[in-house]
Amino acid sequence: MGRSQAAKAETHDRIVQIASERLRANGLDGVSVADLMKEAGLTVGGFYKHFATREDLVAEAVTVGQGNWQKRIANAASEADKPQIGELIERYLSPAHRDAPAGGCLAAALAAEIARSGVQTRASFTEGLTKSFDLLVERLQAADMAGDDMALRARAITIYSALIGAISLARAVSDPALSTEIMESAAAQIKALAAA
Repeated sequence: MGRSQAAKAETHDRIVQIASERLRANGLDGVSVADLMKEAGLTVGGFYKHFATREDLVAEAVTVGQGNWQKRIANAASEADKPQIGELIERYLSPAHRDAPAGGCLAAALAAEIARSGVQTRASFTEGLTKSFDLLVERLQAADMAGDDMALRARAITIYSALIGAISLARAVSDPALSTEIMESAAAQIKALAAA
């Protein structure tokens, strides 16, 4: 790849990363192309050198935003370095994750909005969600959880759904003590489900 192509790819990736963070923080309709391009240090006209439509950008940003767990697992040097299921649950239902939606789980931040978005964005979300389920099945298997593949997948889907619901509620309430109670109660129950 030539220097100009490499620079274009780098710029493209930077725009997608910024969009992923801003969409998680502000919602699908809470960020304009003009604002994103300004933050990336580019003009609105430059947008069309990278994307045919806004939905193309949103679909890519959704894919990037769902890849955090996968990257962490993939970058682990050994099985011992990979997070165990209990650790994933604790990190997910933590004040740090609750208080930083821009860098957190895209599903928790945007699932309701994505349900009303375009086909391309929903397809990107579906692909990422399936990978998240697969990752949870892998972590359950690594913890020597008994069950056939279908039972483990059902457990993974339930765990992920409960995590999203709990963090969404913890973010939505105005009472800090209740927010903490939601996360702690849910974490305990979800860990019990994972270990069942």
